[in-house]
Amino acid sequence: MATPIKEWSKLEVRAVVRFLFSKGTKPSEIHKQIAETYGEGAMSRSRVYQWCTWFGEGRTSLGDEPKSGRPKTSTNEENTTRVDELIRCDRRMKIREIALKLEILKSTVHEIVHDTLGYRKVSARWVPKMLTEDHKLQRVEISQRLLQRCQQDNGDEDTTHIGVGPGGDFQANNNLFDNLNTGVETWVHRNTPETKRDSMTWKHPSSPVTKKFKVQRSAAKVMATVFWDAKGVILLDILPQGQCINAARYCSTLDGLK
Repeated sequence: MATPIKEWSKLEVRAVVRFLFSKGTKPSEIHKQIAETYGEGAMSRSRVYQWCTWFGEGRTSLGDEPKSGRPKTSTNEENTTRVDELIRCDRRMKIREIALKLEILKSTVHEIVHDTLGYRKVSARWVPKMLTEDHKLQRVEISQRLLQRCQQDNGDEDTTHIGVGPGGDFQANNNLFDNLNTGVETWVHRNTPETKRDSMTWKHPSSPVTKKFKVQRSAAKVMATVFWDAKGVILLDILPQGQCINAARYCSTLDGLK
């Protein structure tokens, strides 16, 4: 009995099937010889019949035909470029929306976005208010006037020189900054529920599921005004609902606190 061949390739086995089929050998006999020569796992009986049918129809190629439909992997340069273009057009587009638009798997899109392109989704940084160009210019002018005031007062005996100290701390005119007061006005809701992140608790696998009822912020708002100086808050006032700001009132109040 012949010794089975241990090392073989699919193309080699298919070539043997084609040779025996062209000699007029029956598919059942071809499968028997393939199993004896290459082993039982070389080609199943149904595959031998399938290849004999293809060769009978005139097929000459021994390689695999290109598969129709979606490729095995979609992580290629073309899809990477398309995903990047979609994200640049809409930074809020979701992985699911990208997958539907490009007709590729969500896992592939996730791999392209995070591993290939290096994107990560973050929340926008919260800022108190949007400053216009006029607002920014006003702040620059005020800062420049304060800096000039510090530089003009450098010759006084009771002042310190503006600059960086030995420990890296910023030093400036103490008297000037002690006399500076600033304030802010903002609307405050009467009831502001805690956020979902604030209510997070540690949970053991055996612990029961915690529930949190949705609470809306109150529609009623009041105006809160805060003034402070270099030492801390000097005035915190919450106006009654419906009352307007009176600048003269706070000026007189601040004068009384000095």
